[in-house]
Amino acid sequence: MNSSLIQLLILAGIAIFLILKLKSVLGTRDGFEKPPVPLDELRPRVKRDFEVIEGGVDPDIADHAEEGSDTAKALMAMKKAEPSFAVNTFLQGARGAYEMILMAFERGNIDEIRPFLEDEIEAAFTQAINAREEKGLTIESKFIGLKELSLQSATFDPTTKRAEVSIRYVAELTSAVRDKAGEIIEGNPKEIKRQRDIWTFGRTMGAADPNWQLVATGD
Repeated sequence: MNSSLIQLLILAGIAIFLILKLKSVLGTRDGFEKPPVPLDELRPRVKRDFEVIEGGVDPDIADHAEEGSDTAKALMAMKKAEPSFAVNTFLQGARGAYEMILMAFERGNIDEIRPFLEDEIEAAFTQAINAREEKGLTIESKFIGLKELSLQSATFDPTTKRAEVSIRYVAELTSAVRDKAGEIIEGNPKEIKRQRDIWTFGRTMGAADPNWQLVATGD
């Protein structure tokens, strides 16, 4: 065996040794390897939580008033005057206030709702209740529920910080007026009727008293 053949065999042996060594270190693909990670997963993730920034759209207002309208501007000014004020929370309170005030008026119980009535409204309600009682009339009424509640308009005086918000209600209830003898002279206690009202609530923003008062009624 000549020297050239010997050198070739030695080189071949070295090559085989290196291949086996690399396989033991790197391994081989036999179908069980973890698939390569997509490039998108290696990129840093961007947080997508949307936050209202100064001058941006406030969804609490945008849900109830057209952007840029006088009502939307008034609501924004209310929030600046009293940061804890929220339109959605106010509307939830206005929903409960409508049933409470309406039913107390129907029953003739003005004392129950006095803190929630502005002086002129309280006087008008009291006059109507007294006139009923003088005639010996009573109202039999049952509140079924609200079919609709929407924010109609809002105003804000930056000088006095006086805020007023008008709400449109569409309610369902039964109502009947009885005379001294208990005879029905108006309405039907078994017939559900639909009643529409626009009530305006007022309050000085930032005041210690958190109660809004009914300052006007209409339909």
